[in-house]
Amino acid sequence: MAFADIENGRLYYEVIGEGKPLFLISGLGGVGEFWRSQAERLASRFRVVLHDHRGTGSSTTLTTEYSVELMAADVMALMDHLGVEQATMIGHSTGGIIAQTLAAFHPQRVDDLVLSASWAHGDAYFRSLFELRLAVLKAAGMDAYERLGRLFRYPPWFFEDRPDALAPARLGESGTEDVIASRIGVLLSFDSRAFLSRIGARTLVIGAEDDAVTPRYLWNELAEKIENAVLATLPTGGHFCPQTQPDLYHRHLLDFLLAETADNRPAVAKA
Repeated sequence: MAFADIENGRLYYEVIGEGKPLFLISGLGGVGEFWRSQAERLASRFRVVLHDHRGTGSSTTLTTEYSVELMAADVMALMDHLGVEQATMIGHSTGGIIAQTLAAFHPQRVDDLVLSASWAHGDAYFRSLFELRLAVLKAAGMDAYERLGRLFRYPPWFFEDRPDALAPARLGESGTEDVIASRIGVLLSFDSRAFLSRIGARTLVIGAEDDAVTPRYLWNELAEKIENAVLATLPTGGHFCPQTQPDLYHRHLLDFLLAETADNRPAVAKA
């Protein structure tokens, strides 16, 4: 197992493949395993880096005072540990707000940027959803919190062939109750609308029409306000579309990462 030291903790990480560095940053759950299917596909062309966020999975933390700046600093510390000066950042959901922060305030560290099922700010629906999840966590405990979360993450049709997806992952994998509560607080306070114009990286915004966690209009706002952004929309797949629609999702990634038009803008296939 490989670890990198960070301020007040250690990050577990994994490197797969060779080539241009590509960091896959997971969502609220925090564990790099979320990206396994996509990482194995991408590893034939890229040096893919996965990590567990501090306090989740096999990573450790001595603080439960989370901020998006702290999580972005963790990614840069991992880059320094691996000797990577600049990398493509692919951030899903919470990983997307980390990637936005890196691209806006540390542009020298970010090459291309992919924002997957992410958002610029949480509206009334988004806030109500995460306030409910936080209330369930505090009142009913980790198991109920995980089960509720899974109902929102996947589209209903996915459970027909994968009933195991309704069962929660290893309890504690996403951190202690204090860690999860602090991370949800980061989501509720995040608002990038004032600095999206700072992002100059070539950007792909991607998500699924039936996402019940970050509805399409939330990530559409990213595509509209980031100058060099294009949009790819999957017709279905829910919030966890990298897992539920792995082939189509991967095709969009490769279209963006490998194909460029004459004016240096990505050519993205439309679903």
